[in-house]
Amino acid sequence: MKVIVAIKQVPERDAQVRVDAAGKWIEESGFQWSMNESDAYALEEALQLKEKNGGEVVVLSAGPERVGSTIREALAKGADRGIQVESDGLGDWDALGVAKLLAEAARSENADLVLTGLQSDDLGYGQTGVIVAELLGLPHASLILHVEKTDAGLTVKRELEEGWFQSIELPMPAALTIQSGGNKLRYATLMGIKKAKTKEVRKTTPAELGVTAPAVVTLNQIAQPKKQKTTQMLSGGPKEAAAALVEKLKTEARVL
Repeated sequence: MKVIVAIKQVPERDAQVRVDAAGKWIEESGFQWSMNESDAYALEEALQLKEKNGGEVVVLSAGPERVGSTIREALAKGADRGIQVESDGLGDWDALGVAKLLAEAARSENADLVLTGLQSDDLGYGQTGVIVAELLGLPHASLILHVEKTDAGLTVKRELEEGWFQSIELPMPAALTIQSGGNKLRYATLMGIKKAKTKEVRKTTPAELGVTAPAVVTLNQIAQPKKQKTTQMLSGGPKEAAAALVEKLKTEARVL
């Protein structure tokens, strides 16, 4: 069973975000980078499938040279090899463009299963994984917490709303987007870190894959949210003021 896991390198969650001088992206200098959380759960799901059923886990990532460290982290945890699509300008690509890169890089692998995280911690589009599935022509499901291989294909557990879950069956090959929290994440062992240094990482580029950045969605400007404070005085007696306060908390602040 061959499983491809698409992973993304994102800034650490406690990073101090500043808008760059052009006002079109964030200032990335000084950031510490790590694996996107839901992608880490996708990797863990793939590794557990390999342990139960045998096969191979291939990690796939797109981005600048620094992305190689996140690929090596995945290899140290147990992935067998990696594919890196090298590009310094992915900040200008939308979800469709990145999905095209990942789909073309994965196409020749003929994997049984393609896993991605549900969404990224930085942009949070929640679209890339399902677009990859469409581009590859694969049946897909999202919000997955657990995957089981069966004789007929796959049985997956989906998270719905308000504590409800759904169990569905899919044929293989298939593509899934993985929700955080389905498994306990493993740490890379010292032996795993040593082995990762010798594992294969195949590098390619958007040009070699025949993919150019589409102008479907363009980002014109970003800005820090403005902090505003307002004071309202509620008139009337205690009962009237309390009722007015509850109404404002419901309709304006939306915290009740």
